[in-house]
Amino acid sequence: MVTDLSLLRLLQLVSPGLPIGMYSYSQGLERMVDDGLVNNAQSASEWISGVLQHSIIRVDIPVLLRLFSAWQHQDNAAISRWSKLLIACRETSELRAEDRQTGQALAKLLVKLDLPEADIWQRQAEATLATVFSLAAMRWGITPRQAAIGYVWGWLENQVLCAVKLVPLGQVAGQQLLQSLAAQIPTQIDDAALIKDDEIGGSAFGLALASSRHETQYSRLFRS
Repeated sequence: MVTDLSLLRLLQLVSPGLPIGMYSYSQGLERMVDDGLVNNAQSASEWISGVLQHSIIRVDIPVLLRLFSAWQHQDNAAISRWSKLLIACRETSELRAEDRQTGQALAKLLVKLDLPEADIWQRQAEATLATVFSLAAMRWGITPRQAAIGYVWGWLENQVLCAVKLVPLGQVAGQQLLQSLAAQIPTQIDDAALIKDDEIGGSAFGLALASSRHETQYSRLFRS
């Protein structure tokens, strides 16, 4: 059961105001808009839903759940192994840099929030957002399922905010997009929980291509 305090801690972890720099990345969406392939609410929904289904749910969430368990059992070898796997699944230097930088930034913040275990992850090359997020969730009494839902929600909200800025979409259209895509999350988390170790992996070729092309995009709002 999620207590009132753990719920508040989860809201803090997934807040857009968390100072870890998530707002500065578009994960290829900016390239898709620049190419004219995402140009309205419908195409934005299809893009975000596709990345969610074929990448986040197939890779990030199964690894996040295993990292949560590894933190519970103080299994440092497993923590390192799953973190390295997640970095290896990032297909471009842009995606790898985002994961490392947001993970290290969250670790730095957690140290200041009295979680000294996060200290070493401020400098680890295999630091990922899921690694440090799962540590905070475990220590703050958030359940694995709620942690997974929160992680996906944070990612989804950031992607919708990117679409609002880039397409652009109106604020109401952005909220409608967020509402419709969020409705998929509970079932997708259930599916992710059933994925076996040797089944972890996604196939989001469009994401990899868009991200790699975004790295050399001449004019851009979001980091590469």
